Amino acid sequence: MTKDKLFSLDEAMEFSRQETRELFRRYVNPGLAGMLALLDFDKAFARAEGIAVWDREGKRYLDFLGAYGALNLGHNPPEVLAAVKRVMERPNLLQASLNPLAAALAHNLAQVTPGDLERVFFCNSGTEAVEGALKLARAATGRDKIVYCLNSFHGKSFGSLSVTGREKYQRPFTPLLPGCEAVPYDDPEVLEARLAKGDVAAFIVEPIQGEGGVIVPRDGYLKGARDLCDRYGTLLIIDEIQTGFGRTGYLFACEHDGVVPDIMCLAKSLGGGVMPLGAYIARPGVWDKAYGGMDKALLHTSTFGGNTLAAAAGLAALQSILEKDLAGQAAAKGRIVLEKLRQLKEKYNLIKEVRGRGLLIGLEFNQPVGGWFDKLTRGKVNELAGEYFGSLVAGELMNKHQVITAYTLNNPNVIRLEPPLIVTEEEIQQVLAALENILQGYGFIGVTLSGAKTALGSLLKRK
Repeated sequence: MTKDKLFSLDEAMEFSRQETRELFRRYVNPGLAGMLALLDFDKAFARAEGIAVWDREGKRYLDFLGAYGALNLGHNPPEVLAAVKRVMERPNLLQASLNPLAAALAHNLAQVTPGDLERVFFCNSGTEAVEGALKLARAATGRDKIVYCLNSFHGKSFGSLSVTGREKYQRPFTPLLPGCEAVPYDDPEVLEARLAKGDVAAFIVEPIQGEGGVIVPRDGYLKGARDLCDRYGTLLIIDEIQTGFGRTGYLFACEHDGVVPDIMCLAKSLGGGVMPLGAYIARPGVWDKAYGGMDKALLHTSTFGGNTLAAAAGLAALQSILEKDLAGQAAAKGRIVLEKLRQLKEKYNLIKEVRGRGLLIGLEFNQPVGGWFDKLTRGKVNELAGEYFGSLVAGELMNKHQVITAYTLNNPNVIRLEPPLIVTEEEIQQVLAALENILQGYGFIGVTLSGAKTALGSLLKRK
């Protein structure tokens, strides 16, 4: 079989949009390439700084997606890039040693996380942090059951997928990890009934369900879960991967309820948007039951976890997040966004609900009911709207107003507003004006037809 030539870095940086699309379709993920192309979401971006990215033609876009919470400091934060450059001559991977930068970052995380969380395991992503937390809970308790919430999202590797509460992502890979059972979110009565059996190693929960559609629980829910876990000898794992490092107006979202988990999962903005970096941090007593002593020290390891470049990025990112008081900024700016969105909800019946805390905000849209357009399409409008309407609104924001956002994975009828926490009030007002323009000028049918026109245009451009 004859192979094609290899591309150099310089050649890859000059790929046209069409070249990238075709290579993605052949070698990476054909379905994803087709979906992004249909929505005209496969633009080629050449530069990024702060909250903005620029395409090849020099057009500026505002990033209100923020890599699902990984860009709290924005794109290419100079303080993080400088830290990575400073350590490039040090060994990055050297297992026959203890990395002082990883030690320093672990210390710093122990100082800023709630309560007595202290033992840190470094990895490369959020799903790996969840995997490690699940293993720790089983080893520390000697129990094998894990309870999670319906509509949750904790990742797509095998263990984390087993505690992710959407059947669409689980079904093709069953049977999953045994002993994982789902309960409704924000329902302490059902949770207690399950924990009371006395066989649950851990309850894993998000302080706000991000991919579930930005679902904010009632005040006191996490505190009640903490009390129930204590009562029945179950460990509490809080997943702060998307909500952590200032996103919700607190450094960690569980602080809203004053809760200290037994294990906390971290990632995304921990690497400053520059390096892949995840971690979980646990109470010493929990860690020591599983991994205490030399005979158990190597039961769970990661080749790249806590490497020099990633640890340097983490040190700089955490320092910058604290110095800039990004949690305080998120709280203040989030109030502005939520107030304006609630005003828009009163004006436009296309908006069903506005939810969020800080700068993690979800906007859910109403579904059309009946009407001539639904009859004309033989009932397909409601069916398609439930799965794709959020992406159509996101497409209008991107293609008409240069605003990047996306729908939430477990509820595609919700678009998220999750910008870098350094966003300015002027940029916020620009995005809110763009959203009102869409609501005012289109309505459901208008957005649907405009999205169809964009898709048709994208298909024709490929011919």
